[in-house]
Amino acid sequence: IFPSLPSFFASLPVGWWLVGRAVELGSDDSKESSHSASAFQLATRSVDDSLCSYWSIIAEPFPSFPSDTRTVTIRKHLSIRLDFALLPLILINKLMPTQLSKTRTGSSSSSSSSSKRLARMVSVGAMLSAGARNVAAFTVRHGGTAAVPATRSAAGAFLSRRQSVAAVPSTARILVGGWSPASALFSTATAAEETATKQATSDHDPAYDETNKAAGIVGKYDPALFESSIYKWWENEGCFEPDAKRSRVKAEAEDKKPYVLPMPPPNVTGRLHMGHAIFVALQDVLARFHRMRGRPVLWLPGTDHAGIATQLQVEKALIAEGTSREEVGREEFLRRTWEYKEEQGGHITRQLRSLGASADWSRERFTMDPDNCEAVVEAFVRLHEKGLVYRGEYMVNWAPLLKTAVSDLEVEYSEEEGKLYYFKYVVDGTDGEEFLPVATTRPETIMGDTAVCVHPEDERYKHLVGKEAIVPMSGGRTIPIIADEYVDMEFGTGALKITPGHDPNDYAIGKKFDLPIVNIMNKDGSMNGNAGDYDGLDRFECREKLWSDMEADGLVIKVEPHTQRVPRSQRGGEVIEPLVSSQWFVKTEGMGAKALKAVEDGDIKIVPERFKKTWDNWLTDIHDWCVSRQLWWGHRIPVWYVGESGESEYIVARNEHDARAKAVEMGHAEDIILRQEEDVLDTWFSSGLWPFATVGWPHGEDDPNSDLNRFYPGTCLETGYDILFFWVARMAMMGLELTGKAPFDVVYLHGLVRAADGSKMSKTKGNVIDPLDTVAQYGADSLRYSLVTGVTPGQDIPLNMDKLEANRNFANKLWNACKFVTDNALKGADEAELAALGVSGPMTQKEFDKLSLPERYIVSKCHELVASVTNDIENYQLGMAGSKIYEFLWDQFADWYIEISKTRLYEGAGGGGVEEAKASRRVLVYILDTSLRLLHPYMPYVTEQLWHHLPRSSKGEDAAAHSLMLADWPQMDETPLVSSAEDIGAFESFQSLTRSIRNARAEYNVEPGKKISATVVAKGSIKDVIAAEAKSLVALAKLDPDQVFVYEAGSDEAKEAAAVDSVQLVVQDGVEAYLPLSGLIDPEKERKRLEKQSEKVNKEIGKLAGRLKSKGFVDKAPPAVVDKAKAELAELEDQASKIQASLEALP
Repeated sequence: IFPSLPSFFASLPVGWWLVGRAVELGSDDSKESSHSASAFQLATRSVDDSLCSYWSIIAEPFPSFPSDTRTVTIRKHLSIRLDFALLPLILINKLMPTQLSKTRTGSSSSSSSSSKRLARMVSVGAMLSAGARNVAAFTVRHGGTAAVPATRSAAGAFLSRRQSVAAVPSTARILVGGWSPASALFSTATAAEETATKQATSDHDPAYDETNKAAGIVGKYDPALFESSIYKWWENEGCFEPDAKRSRVKAEAEDKKPYVLPMPPPNVTGRLHMGHAIFVALQDVLARFHRMRGRPVLWLPGTDHAGIATQLQVEKALIAEGTSREEVGREEFLRRTWEYKEEQGGHITRQLRSLGASADWSRERFTMDPDNCEAVVEAFVRLHEKGLVYRGEYMVNWAPLLKTAVSDLEVEYSEEEGKLYYFKYVVDGTDGEEFLPVATTRPETIMGDTAVCVHPEDERYKHLVGKEAIVPMSGGRTIPIIADEYVDMEFGTGALKITPGHDPNDYAIGKKFDLPIVNIMNKDGSMNGNAGDYDGLDRFECREKLWSDMEADGLVIKVEPHTQRVPRSQRGGEVIEPLVSSQWFVKTEGMGAKALKAVEDGDIKIVPERFKKTWDNWLTDIHDWCVSRQLWWGHRIPVWYVGESGESEYIVARNEHDARAKAVEMGHAEDIILRQEEDVLDTWFSSGLWPFATVGWPHGEDDPNSDLNRFYPGTCLETGYDILFFWVARMAMMGLELTGKAPFDVVYLHGLVRAADGSKMSKTKGNVIDPLDTVAQYGADSLRYSLVTGVTPGQDIPLNMDKLEANRNFANKLWNACKFVTDNALKGADEAELAALGVSGPMTQKEFDKLSLPERYIVSKCHELVASVTNDIENYQLGMAGSKIYEFLWDQFADWYIEISKTRLYEGAGGGGVEEAKASRRVLVYILDTSLRLLHPYMPYVTEQLWHHLPRSSKGEDAAAHSLMLADWPQMDETPLVSSAEDIGAFESFQSLTRSIRNARAEYNVEPGKKISATVVAKGSIKDVIAAEAKSLVALAKLDPDQVFVYEAGSDEAKEAAAVDSVQLVVQDGVEAYLPLSGLIDPEKERKRLEKQSEKVNKEIGKLAGRLKSKGFVDKAPPAVVDKAKAELAELEDQASKIQASLEALP
């Protein structure tokens, strides 16, 4: 590679200098014209050529490198070269504010030249940024480092896009590739400067629909060339807003109620994975479908602050610096966390955009936005006022690494190899002679034991009940021996140690017997003073030390290997420690009952219905919700403790001012010290408010025109079944309790995306599929379609590359079909006809009746498809609907009608009639246009790209853009579309005849290009249908047009045809075909072929028969091998008889 690099080093620095010179010349109005223009052109050409040259040098051969050493070298080299490539961006970034300042403050006479000058500089920036973006994406994809501090904002914008590296960028492609100067390059620009930039570039950035239409459908299907451009156009034109298709006034006049989809908020600092890809694919189908049907669609996006996950990352960074959150303090820690959020946040939403998500990004929300914070506080206060919030001391799941409680749902259990420790619990007063054998997996908790429990009917221990046992290594502390039927006499030793402070089951027994609760651990998992001599040891160190000491004292019985379910924190991964802690709780029994009733009464519908049982089981056995977390990142609980210390007296209020007012009302002095609760609320508490907090709650409850009353309740909550309890049930409970309404009408649950073999994707297994890499290789449409189709709601989705490849081929098939229509079928149409071909509504019965049978058939099938797909999507059968569109386009439109249309359009195929050609063009455009509309929710990019090349009706009066996503759905209401079952049946007879002839050709090995003769015998109307479409039969079955005859059944001609030595094909009742053998085969040639085949088969028969006659083989070989050989012999003998029959049938 490297000998080719000098050209890069020579050209790029020249480009840097020329860019600077262009800007310098552009700043002097007297030299504005030729000098700056020439410098601009040279700079553009030089830097563009150098980047493209370097790109071709590096990107093309890279995948073939086998050596790890070479790979590392290339990665390092790419990183260095990227820094060089981004240097011109620094130059533009430094100089641009000055130029913009001159534009703002200059005289009106110079404003035009300033705008032109600015436009040229922006164009240079666009070209440079796109080249750098491609180098950067390739660098990161293959392990390099791609950013320098000086260009963080620019590089970050480029890298987040992760566009395909499949092709070397050209200047034309770069300028279309999507670059936002305000958000990417000019991070220091003011709002006015951004506006100036947009105004200056408007004349040089034609609307996507115009540039796409002008370019035509060229080359092969390559989604990397247009996906980002389309998305940028959609978003810039405001196509994602609720009233983008029609005004609110018209929608309400037509009783079109909003369709509201609350997007599950991903973690703000997260990165795209297949779980995100599946929800985007499904939710976007729903959003685009209902938008096209005329409903105002609000797909409301946002991100979650992810309390535990985000704080964990910041704490890890602090530990790496040799400090901790306690050392830096709360204020500094939160500053760093917000900084981390600003640096890492935003990637996920840009990545969601790359999948085509048509969410209204202008309304994007974050769970810690001021409005959301207000909603969280209001919710907590109202719940407290209702008596549903309380503070209590209960057993919780404690995560020692994060030093916080976590919910049951955030604990994952894994099967792990451990040990079962058997030891003696000596009975007090027996001098060690009598003991109870006890087993435990956690010896360190012995120090917290407060009882030993046996079954009351256990004869082995009945006499010990009521006595005391000595806690090992405790210095003589004794605990009671109690009896309870909870103990299983047949399990283990039949005696249980009871540790109410560190085991949920023991906690329940402790409450029943009023046992003391002894906490032996600190918040970090180390032992505290209650552990005696083991104070300060880590819990696992304590386990080893305690057991060693017990062994020395003769208290150990044995240790056995034991597989156990270990609870681990879903986020931190550490072993969870059950312990008793003071926490804030929300009472859920009444709220859960309301959520149960909402589903039972049909206010909330769960799809698929089988998850209703899971919903019922969980909400029936629900426990109070621990909502406090011992974190600093999150919504701080709005509680103030009164006085300098203690927590016995507290005030719940919306803010400190209200808290102080309440304190005064309670009789405290105005300057009383108030201390706000240190804990924050569970992340799921704020997420539980998502459907209504994001549309304005608690404001607007009494305003009929508010967003809250327009967009709440939501219509559909689509999410994975794995968070049915984490999120969905909590939203239902919170919504019903705080607003009195179910937060959504439908809960649609999708399955998990799994590896091709059905296993869970795991980095450890190395079977994780990166959606960004998949999009780069196959396109977003192929990925979306693969995730949505072929599965039913709630079913897990095994994803394999073959399916992605097949769906990419489907998109390519659609591409070629559209290219045939635009480049061939429409060539003979004049401007008037083209204008009339635009589809403005369903085909009428009058027009339908004038068409020929194949046209009536394809329109009927298309209209049946429209009705079926519409019904399926309305009923949330998205996968089924998508598969039907695929089958129609591939099996009916492409394979049948396009081929038949050629017999109308081309004289050589029997066409040439003006009216017949016009009718065919009308149907081709109508079917393709309708199919693109149906497919658009599933494959938005390729359908939008192709639709612009068809004759189109005019843009809707209120539509934000002339876009397919804002076009009408083929069936806007419940009015049935025209179709004819009789025509479908007639054409299916024609199809059966065609298939029969094709099968006969294949069976007789007729050469693909050879035309054969055929006589068709049919009766009644079927005979007339076949005769009318004889030219279509000729084209599809490859018949000789001069040797095709269609006769009435029973006629003399039909009898003569039957008498000829022919292959008879019985197609169906009343339809037969005769294919003369002389036309199918060359008898001598066929005889030689069959004799050669017969000789080969008979030789195989001889060998196999000989083996089976051998006693050594039959007696010694396994029976299965012998049976297999017999089966193979029988199959060969059958082949030989068929070959012989074919030889005898030859003339």
